[in-house]
Amino acid sequence: MHVLVTGAAGFIGYHLTRRLLYDGHSVVGIDNCNDYYDVQLKKDRLADLQAMPEAGRFRFELLDLADSPGMDALFKRERFSHVVNLAAQAGVRYSLENPASYISANLTGFGNLLEGCRHSGVEHLLFASSSSVYGLNSSRPYSTSHNVDHPVSLYAATKKSNELMAHAYSHLYRIPCTGLRFFTVYGPWGRPDMALHLFTTAIVHGRPIKVFNQGRMRRDFTYIDDIVEGVVRLLPVIPKPDPAFDAAAPDPACSSAPWRIYNIGNNQTVELNEFIAILEECLGMQAQKDLLPMQPGDVEATWADIDPLVRVAGFSPATPLRDGIRRFVQWYREYYKV
Repeated sequence: MHVLVTGAAGFIGYHLTRRLLYDGHSVVGIDNCNDYYDVQLKKDRLADLQAMPEAGRFRFELLDLADSPGMDALFKRERFSHVVNLAAQAGVRYSLENPASYISANLTGFGNLLEGCRHSGVEHLLFASSSSVYGLNSSRPYSTSHNVDHPVSLYAATKKSNELMAHAYSHLYRIPCTGLRFFTVYGPWGRPDMALHLFTTAIVHGRPIKVFNQGRMRRDFTYIDDIVEGVVRLLPVIPKPDPAFDAAAPDPACSSAPWRIYNIGNNQTVELNEFIAILEECLGMQAQKDLLPMQPGDVEATWADIDPLVRVAGFSPATPLRDGIRRFVQWYREYYKV
């Protein structure tokens, strides 16, 4: 495969690119390397990719998805067989502070990507969605057949919009599209704005951690290697129109277009307090907790129904939370020398 990975300097993009190169594929990675979080971490991820023995099959371009002429030129230069869109303005809480960045990256940028796929004959577009799209839905585990019309953050709304935009292009231009709803991804090289990284930094430096909803929130924590395995398994699974699709009672997970949606999660839900206790154990340190109310835009619990993923990809995430946190702590201590 000749794969475009957007967001290649990001957390998931870096890990996916490593895996694709290791598996023998060629990869062009793009990223705008913005300063939403530590740019040096992004540069170090890229340096690690470029130090791989397989780096001859990797090329990186500093490019913003919202740069329409740049994206058009990229697709004209390359004949990508597959595209994996992992570039986005991430974060639920930051969407309360800087909504414009979400419109630019997640809507305008994604539109440019769809246009590139439309005009270049891409065999399969996979794109990152999010468990956040489930919003006010209280039915759990979350199923891709559930209605997701009630997001509670702009970030979630943009991810739902990506699913709809991809469906329109899939219907109109028969572009095979697969949306992937990721559930609370964690692991080495993780984003500094996410709970595991924030908590670890605070505990190591003797500062209190902010624990929203008194730690009673529950999350389907999913280790990065399991996310990557799910993506890799689905890359060659080209979606086709579902002959059983019923337009009178449409299932949100499928379509008469070559378009599908899957959850990729650990298929279990863990209370945040338990998550913190495991982190304390792995660090050998106790956390000082600043117990706070629920944060606007957050949901109380996430839990993925992954039965469709298992049926199609023959894969179920299985990394125990304790193992995943231990690997993160090991990386953190080595990277930050603490």
